[in-house]
Amino acid sequence: MMKKLKITQVRSIIDRPIDQKRTIEALGLGRPHYVTIKTDTPQIRGMVNKVKHLVTVEEFTEE
Repeated sequence: MMKKLKITQVRSIIDRPIDQKRTIEALGLGRPHYVTIKTDTPQIRGMVNKVKHLVTVEEFTEE
């Protein structure tokens, strides 16, 4: 069983610093309401933490 994260972008990246825009892009997002599924790793958690005001995160386990 692997822990996964469902990351949904809820806010626009317009008028955000370039590092936040690049982080959103690296997560596979880009527009509000885009959703991506990522494996729960410390690297992904750090990226999510950097843009936590722009995304929502749901945890689940994959069998």
